Amino acid sequence: MSNPGPSLRGAVDLSSLVRRANTPPPAAGSAAAAPSDGTPSAPGASGAPGAPGAPGAPGVVIEVSEETFPQVVDLSTRVPVIVELYAAGLSPALGPIVESYGGRLVLATVDAQANPGIAQAFQVREVPAAAAIIGGRPVPLFVGTPVEEQVRQVFDQLLQVAAQNGVTGTVGPGAGPAGEGAEGAEPAEEPLPPLHQEAYDAISEGDYARAIAAYKKAITQNPRDALAVAGLAQASLLQRLQGAVADDIRTAAADAPGSVAAQLAVADLDVSGGHLDDAFDRLLDLFPSLDGEGREAVRTRLLEYFEIAGAEDPRVAAARRRLTLLLY
Repeated sequence: MSNPGPSLRGAVDLSSLVRRANTPPPAAGSAAAAPSDGTPSAPGASGAPGAPGAPGAPGVVIEVSEETFPQVVDLSTRVPVIVELYAAGLSPALGPIVESYGGRLVLATVDAQANPGIAQAFQVREVPAAAAIIGGRPVPLFVGTPVEEQVRQVFDQLLQVAAQNGVTGTVGPGAGPAGEGAEGAEPAEEPLPPLHQEAYDAISEGDYARAIAAYKKAITQNPRDALAVAGLAQASLLQRLQGAVADDIRTAAADAPGSVAAQLAVADLDVSGGHLDDAFDRLLDLFPSLDGEGREAVRTRLLEYFEIAGAEDPRVAAARRRLTLLLY
């Protein structure tokens, strides 16, 4: 998969789930060959991601299974996709809110019990929960069902992140069933600010140093540019990992459990794979044993991770509280 965009948060790798979903399907007649609600999973079937005009969900609400999940990942390169994971006996609740955005968002609903691979990919341990996918990369949103005002605040921020990553398409809410007037995603003319565009292009080319310079310049011009701050943290992480070998990093960390540099490197690796809890616990467990210089290095790196993951991630809130207690 391609590198995440400059301000895309929650760098979890969905590639294993996509590969599993792309394996040959079971023999005809197998119950596993159909989505959990019993509808067929052939392309264009009602409820599949290729059917934005599914009855009762005009254009923007689709039911997703592990078999159809790769289509959702592909769709996310054109329009941001909200993924709502719900439990049996409960109904998805975000449809009306997503529909009110006029096709700028798509909602993919998932029965987490029937599709445990999707829940595992998003590291969801309890439902209901919501995540998003932008440009093939997921973004953790929230657990439970917040009040509508809070949900809209999260979705508005998500659209800003999507714009930063060039995902500005729409899906026509008036589309009919698949193959009968369904509209594809149409990119909107919403150019990025020049420095953000420069950083985005640089990351796409693997030139992380240039991306970092662009983000630093953007922050100098506007210290309150939260997306530039998050983008700087993400680009810095990518630069540190460029050319690194994962096995070498983990071996070095195991051989030197008290080394700040070795533990920071393996924490970078954990964050890049979406294992935020592992990175946070590793550094926070190490923190009390360090001298002043070591503590400052760990504190600074944790703050970068908080920017990458986003303040709305509950794992960030827990780690931030723990860090505060350790500092005082």
